[in-house]
Amino acid sequence: MRRFHLYFFLPFLLFLSGCNSHPGNKTEKLANEPFGGLSKPYARYWWFASKIKKEDIRYNLNWLKDNGFGGVEIAWVYPLNRFNPKDTTYTPRQEWLSPEWTNIVSYAKSFADSIGLGCDLTFGTLWPFGDSRVTFGQATQRYGDPSWRQTISRSWEHPKTGYVIDHLTPSNYLPYFKRLSSAFPKQVTHIPTNWFIDSWEVESERLWSNDFKRDFLSKFNYDVSPFMDSVYSPQNAGHLYDYMSLVSEKVLRFYRDFDSTLNVAGVYSRGQVSGAPCDLISGYASLDIPEGESMLFEPEFCSIPASAALLSGKNSVSSETFTCIYGWPADYQKKEQIADLKLVADALFSNGVNQIIWHGKAHNPAGQDTVHFYATTHIGPSGSIARQLPAFNKYLETVSSYMKKGQTLSDIAVWLPTEDSWMAGKLSKNQQFIWAWGAYEMRYVYLPDELKAYNPSWINYEFLKKGTLLKGVFRCGNGAFRAIYIDSKYLDYKVVERLEELSSQGLPIILKRTPVEPGSIIHPNYQDLIDKIKASRSEITNIPGDIEPFISGSEIPTHWTRIDKNTLYVFFPNPKSCHLKFPLGYGQSLDSLTLERKIKVSFLDRNYSLDLSFKPNQSLLYKLDNGTAEKIDIEFIPETPVVKLSPQNYKAPWLVY
Repeated sequence: MRRFHLYFFLPFLLFLSGCNSHPGNKTEKLANEPFGGLSKPYARYWWFASKIKKEDIRYNLNWLKDNGFGGVEIAWVYPLNRFNPKDTTYTPRQEWLSPEWTNIVSYAKSFADSIGLGCDLTFGTLWPFGDSRVTFGQATQRYGDPSWRQTISRSWEHPKTGYVIDHLTPSNYLPYFKRLSSAFPKQVTHIPTNWFIDSWEVESERLWSNDFKRDFLSKFNYDVSPFMDSVYSPQNAGHLYDYMSLVSEKVLRFYRDFDSTLNVAGVYSRGQVSGAPCDLISGYASLDIPEGESMLFEPEFCSIPASAALLSGKNSVSSETFTCIYGWPADYQKKEQIADLKLVADALFSNGVNQIIWHGKAHNPAGQDTVHFYATTHIGPSGSIARQLPAFNKYLETVSSYMKKGQTLSDIAVWLPTEDSWMAGKLSKNQQFIWAWGAYEMRYVYLPDELKAYNPSWINYEFLKKGTLLKGVFRCGNGAFRAIYIDSKYLDYKVVERLEELSSQGLPIILKRTPVEPGSIIHPNYQDLIDKIKASRSEITNIPGDIEPFISGSEIPTHWTRIDKNTLYVFFPNPKSCHLKFPLGYGQSLDSLTLERKIKVSFLDRNYSLDLSFKPNQSLLYKLDNGTAEKIDIEFIPETPVVKLSPQNYKAPWLVY
């Protein structure tokens, strides 16, 4: 319990540590909080390629404002006739990045600001970066197929097609960044603007570039080409690890250049790194607002961007939310149930998310709700959730506002097993989706259950290296940890070097198993370093007895904690929100039981006894301060859900058979 006194000195210690993912002083360039200090949910707002009219913009934005939304993220996609291959009619529109396009986007931003809505912009059309002006030479490549380049279609420019930009080569993607940045409106608004990058949808199998062979030879002193045709075979795992290491370096530079480009333009970067072949924590930490997504990724995946935010000193963690919750592409669309959505939202809050981005709202003609987007939960007056939408959004706003107070409290840092995922290559077929095949995505990596009482967060090498050990506490960004927990088959040599250094300084290193070195280049003193860690009194296989648990009880519930000076906020999701899997069952939230949990919370030398009572569909939020435990009223009672089971012969279209 004594450890919590250290938080009184946290701001000063953070200043000393200098552990930040961004060079320079970002606050000098961007003075405001990314969402303007507000916590109302946003909605992705799809513009289908057409002549966007001002009166229609006003209608859609006013409707969102009236229904409890705090902002939108405009996303530019195909014309509505793209689903009909027989319809080749060209849909008139403001041409992509033309002055007319810039003007109508600028109008949307200004009108949104005038009614108190934020207005973010997706930095590109459709999902992978690219358009019809990207040349063959600038496009993404695949090893062994020199005539192949990934194309982009069904974009705002449809029926035109284009190429996906090469994400590994700055001389290819930086002109693209500049071209888009020049066309995007940049007027100053009351609520800051964020430009958004969606999940990685670049074809990543044997990803390649013109300079890759040369750069690999320079880094590893051998030619990877002879191994590339079978690089995902188990016998080539070491070469795959080397290959992934270089791919990661190049992809991380892409995200950092994206962030820098936006900051120079005076806007924040918000984005998803899900699916990217890189060190995920470093990728997310490169952005001003790390964003997870759910349900195409499980809610627990969001603990990775939340950890990146903690380590890099950021506060906002957003999530694309309610995407395909019942299955892909559009099961039960317009028939969604608020109780099911609440189940997902509470799971996200309990994994560090504090800003909901609904997925989403289709642009409609004034007074209509006939247009919809596939693969989403439908927001509109004709949807099944319309009746309870304002009250539900108020609930989301309330919980988000408390989860933005202060900073995340975490006692133990857990090593994110990136090495294991890079050595593994491909997922087993029963874990793959038709769009997801690689273990590098880390879709099925979870914080250990045995650490639930210690508020664990992930850590990687970047922040292990940047952090400092002071008075027995390892600090980086807003994180302050009493131990590093590792349960990995593989650990990189540089990681072991750093762990040995920290262990020799007295930081407990919890090694659940003895790791081996990944990659094809083996260091002769690797085992010596492991032996030194093991010989140190700081190396242990269990949690040290002097690191007292934050929460104790016979059955510790899932939770997320925020510390704000001397006040602690703890969110406990309803137990039915824990360990959700894709897809959610229709009516999975149906519940009639009240579950009781008795726990003790230790904070600032005080013990708080809490009798938790989880009523059906309800989660709990507590404020602990100066010996008093206050239960904050976040009650929201959704309509009773209806349960429908999938047919026995149902064949999921997203699985690999």
